[in-house]
Amino acid sequence: MSRRLPPLNALRAFEAAARHLSFTRAAEELNVTQAAVSHQVKALEQRLGIKFFTRRGRTLILTAEAQRYLPAVRDAFDRLSTATNQLLAPNSGSTLTVSLIASFAAQWLVPRIARFRDLHPTIDVRLHAVDELIDFSRDDVDVAIRYGRGVWSGLRIDKLLDEKIFPVCSPALLTGPKALKELGDLRHHELLHEGGVRIDWRTWLAAAGVPQVDSSRGTVFSHGYMVVQAAVNGQGVAMARTSLVNAELADGRLVVPFDMALPSEHAHYVVCPTATAEQPKIVAFRDWLFAEVAAEKIAGSG
Repeated sequence: MSRRLPPLNALRAFEAAARHLSFTRAAEELNVTQAAVSHQVKALEQRLGIKFFTRRGRTLILTAEAQRYLPAVRDAFDRLSTATNQLLAPNSGSTLTVSLIASFAAQWLVPRIARFRDLHPTIDVRLHAVDELIDFSRDDVDVAIRYGRGVWSGLRIDKLLDEKIFPVCSPALLTGPKALKELGDLRHHELLHEGGVRIDWRTWLAAAGVPQVDSSRGTVFSHGYMVVQAAVNGQGVAMARTSLVNAELADGRLVVPFDMALPSEHAHYVVCPTATAEQPKIVAFRDWLFAEVAAEKIAGSG
């Protein structure tokens, strides 16, 4: 016996419009135009010979037939979504490949990743530390943690962690003949930089009003975790980001000599293709990341 089924796109348009009672909001959800939703709904009504919507002023009203039809359509989509997730789970749950910059991996993620493995022992995590942006269509990567402005087209983007920038140093630099006591004392110490761009020091010194300190001098390291290690060893004063020095500040290996922090223009984002964003392994990892950040904020405010 053949199934008498309307076109899937028409059913999706009907279900979304009926749920929102709005063609506009349905179009936003389906990422199509309002005219496309209206066309699909009208085509479905003509195919079935039934009217599903009426208008009362600007308000969209479901007809009695639509009210009877909607629960079955919604249930069918829910079942299809569940079945798809279950189908993908055995194949997608075994390995999760995560791309991120080396400094964030070393200083933030690696010390925590065992907690994810404890919660999800069936998911094998592979951390892929790179400095360049990966291409999801080419590289074998499931999800990335990127540091930037959050503008990457065609991807699911969730802001994970804001950053602040501020100087840090070894406690040893707070004592002695060139002790860091005033902002001007920075001129007696090596400035430690990450990468070839020294904008963070320049921005912070300008905001602090310290023109007598040359932001262009000092040692440059390729990665943030190297800057942190140099600061711990007393080699100079580093311009740090919050996520990279929390552990060192907590155990006293680093201190903040001046009580002035600037919000960074960049943040950390969880990024993945929209098509795979709801895979169980990616959802589990994304939820765990946000739980870790929330727990860290609670611990920091306690």
